[in-house]
Amino acid sequence: MPPQHHPRGSAGTFPDMPAEPAPASLPVAAARRRRLRADRARELADLLRHQILTGGFPGGVLPLEDTIAADYRASRNTVRQALDLLRGEQLVDRQPGVGTVVVCEKYPHGLDRLQGLAETLHEHGRVTNEVRTVGPVAAPGPVAHRLGLPEHTDVLCIERLRRLNGLPLSLDLSYLPMDIGGRLLGCDLENTDVFRLLESLTGGPLGHAEITLEAVNADAHSAAVLQAPRGAAVLMLERLTCLPDGRPVDLEFIRFRGDRITMSGVLHRSV
Repeated sequence: MPPQHHPRGSAGTFPDMPAEPAPASLPVAAARRRRLRADRARELADLLRHQILTGGFPGGVLPLEDTIAADYRASRNTVRQALDLLRGEQLVDRQPGVGTVVVCEKYPHGLDRLQGLAETLHEHGRVTNEVRTVGPVAAPGPVAHRLGLPEHTDVLCIERLRRLNGLPLSLDLSYLPMDIGGRLLGCDLENTDVFRLLESLTGGPLGHAEITLEAVNADAHSAAVLQAPRGAAVLMLERLTCLPDGRPVDLEFIRFRGDRITMSGVLHRSV
């Protein structure tokens, strides 16, 4: 894939980034220049990150710093600072004799369709599940409320470590009503998405889901299981999936390694 270039604006600068201001003459402007360079570095890192995640650099090798500086009308210091930000995210690294290379692949997870993880990532490899916990538990109040059940009603609890091509990707905790969830106990939870199993058991497609997505710090347990640094940011997806008649059947708390997944979707504006 050839390198992707941004069209220049009328002033010869890239429209995505404002031109770097001329250095001010007052001594008090030094701090302001550092701040502006940090802002520019962040903006440039955002553009380079997009190129990385969309396969914009052939062979996973970034252009030379001089080339990036010329392409984005940025100073060498700004380019170095932007690359430092990406190295801190463990997206790129420097290799002697090669340059700056992409070292971590992120996988796209769509938010505009209701799919299981294996369905979502089937183009990128094989998803396997390590079932860490499965069995009935008394539903905590918030779980019972979300599933429309009396408090302390037994529900099926499933915790799975999910891997893509052997790499830990997410830690999923699911709660399901026992009249449906109990029938999952004899199913192949290690190789099959729960969504597919639910549709097989209920005889029809699932309906809709309510989702909440936020960044949280990984607790010691989650970090150890996901092989992530303790306290690292993970993407927490809370998802309540319902049957077509609106009955809630699957409440999930999914922790994704933020360095291995990107969330994307197409949103339509309604008037």
